Amino acid sequence: MMLLCFSARQNQSTSSVKPNRLVSALGFIFGTMQGITLPLILVVYFSVLEVAQAEESFDNLTVSYYSNEQQHTIQGIKTPQGYRFNEDSDKVINLATLNWPPYISEAVCNKGWVFQFTVAILVSKGYQVNIHFYPWARSVMLVEQGKMDILFPEYFIESSAPSDAVLGKKRRELLALSNKFAGGDLSLLKRKGDSFNLQADLGNLKGKIIGVVRGYQNTPEFDAMMDSKQFAVVEALDELQLVKLLVAKRVDLIIGDPSVFIYSVNYSNLSNRNKQALLNSIEKIEPALKYNHLYYAISKNYPQRHQLLDDINLALLEFKQSGETDRFIEVGSGCTLDF
Repeated sequence: MMLLCFSARQNQSTSSVKPNRLVSALGFIFGTMQGITLPLILVVYFSVLEVAQAEESFDNLTVSYYSNEQQHTIQGIKTPQGYRFNEDSDKVINLATLNWPPYISEAVCNKGWVFQFTVAILVSKGYQVNIHFYPWARSVMLVEQGKMDILFPEYFIESSAPSDAVLGKKRRELLALSNKFAGGDLSLLKRKGDSFNLQADLGNLKGKIIGVVRGYQNTPEFDAMMDSKQFAVVEALDELQLVKLLVAKRVDLIIGDPSVFIYSVNYSNLSNRNKQALLNSIEKIEPALKYNHLYYAISKNYPQRHQLLDDINLALLEFKQSGETDRFIEVGSGCTLDF
């Protein structure tokens, strides 16, 4: 049986903060003390200290797991291109992903449960793991063109889905899908108070203006209507931009995972007042369009793709049977966020 756990280091002591950050903070404080009261100095000091501790926690890349009753601890490193684990292995794979909280994001401590889960299953099979964050459309392009080895987390790809990165090719001609693992709902969202009841056949989407994230798969029915231009589409880079478009009345509806919309707003750089205003202005349309499982999409240009696919599928099965997939979802990133 395999047991996995990830340390979060949420309550680090003052001594764990990197010395150069404290020196810089103290230098700034004492260099500007003239005319500043002691309480204000203390507020500034502890604010800087809190930020430094938060950054330290977010930089924690230690992964510990048990396999065959033995504990294994892997220390990841930040590289100029991303994050690397198990660097001594010569079974090197490069993965392309996106910021998609709460599932995965550089803005979430421990990078989210899908990040942790992915590192764990691949390291457990002996791979060196290199994870790179890009906008989703670029991640898709890099893997479909064979410049990266794995795209994740991906929705199911229909056999008819065309590639935007390689003209004249279907996506399934370029990518091999793993077995599925846990995902989330895919829903339409509207402005709160707007009267719109979704028809089962999606017929009343015709003529609407709908916001989508560029490069995302949705549902076969929705994507078929989009491809045949039965409604107008406004493309966004991410979920936060979609929410802003909806609230600004530049689109009638937006589509995506409701939990991602919530987390994207809350992890943004907006003020708390603006975050609350955005979230209070939108609502999910019931029922959800579907539940979307997640997948790993492996580039068919990867030389050992068949072995890699077998290893991933075996690890997915082992984690599911041991209950560790459910544990990852329940624990999440190991962090809390006050919404």
